[in-house]
Amino acid sequence: MTANDFQQRVAFVTGGSGFVGGRLIRALVANGWQVRALARTDSAEKAVMALGAQPIRGDMTSQADLRNGLEESDVVFHVAAMFKLWGKRKDFDAVNVEGMQRLISVAAASTSVRKIVYVSAAAVIMGDPKPILRADETAPTWQRDFAPYSASKAEAEKLLLAANHRRPDFETIAIRPPMIWGKGMPMLDQMAETVRKGQWQWVGGGSQAMSTCHVDNLVAALLLAAEGGRGGQAYFVADAEEGTLKSIMSDLLETQGVRAKDKSVSFNTAWRLAGVMAFVWRLFGLKGEPPLTRQLLQLIGKPFTVRTEKAQRELGYRPVISWRSGLDEMSVAN
Repeated sequence: MTANDFQQRVAFVTGGSGFVGGRLIRALVANGWQVRALARTDSAEKAVMALGAQPIRGDMTSQADLRNGLEESDVVFHVAAMFKLWGKRKDFDAVNVEGMQRLISVAAASTSVRKIVYVSAAAVIMGDPKPILRADETAPTWQRDFAPYSASKAEAEKLLLAANHRRPDFETIAIRPPMIWGKGMPMLDQMAETVRKGQWQWVGGGSQAMSTCHVDNLVAALLLAAEGGRGGQAYFVADAEEGTLKSIMSDLLETQGVRAKDKSVSFNTAWRLAGVMAFVWRLFGLKGEPPLTRQLLQLIGKPFTVRTEKAQRELGYRPVISWRSGLDEMSVAN
């Protein structure tokens, strides 16, 4: 795609001041889009302005704010989400599900929006922890009480895809990345600090296979989805390379000058510990997140890889950055 392909296009981006949203805005502007971005705070407003977007003050709780934001926009990129490893399902639903409901309602009623492209999550097909290898889009989605993040994303995706063709010229597409990584990725500093304190342990030895998705590969898929694909469909996207939990996390930690020791805990032991911690946190109303949660173990505790043939065939998806190039960009030396 070239800049000419996107001339005179108007995009509305939610979550534009975040890790993925910021990269997306930068790519849209570079490709000739006019970009409007929802901004909840002064800092978010400044961030999206610096990236070249017009800030629209408001948040996902207000239909009026959303209506103002997507006015005259023809594609909505819905990136905003609540992502935490601990919390009450109702809190996740308030952002991820109810926010989606409002966005669909406003976008489908508009005269300009023709497509919503949603950053979903590969985790929507994770139920009770078990190995999932080379999964494709025929796999069912699941909602488990111990995993409020992935459950709320699954429900939001269901609502989105059901809204396809709510009016004849209105389409919805969900892009499902596995673990998103890259320079500026959230939580890497926290992970590195955990290792420095000697508190890191590999679940099951870290040998489980994993798919990942560099943020630039995800952004490339989002741009392709704005122009192609089939409405009402979900697409897995991922890096060309696969690794193991240990190889992936070790590479990422080394970009911060940190190396984890080989201490390990079995999955079953970790699962029981996470259950005990959840009980204690709820019983005593403790603040913050437990050191270990079953939501985290659902995401990383068992082998999980996905296939991207559908995205390749219908979107023209190809990874634009390799594992090694992404690591080089993240290196502390840079």
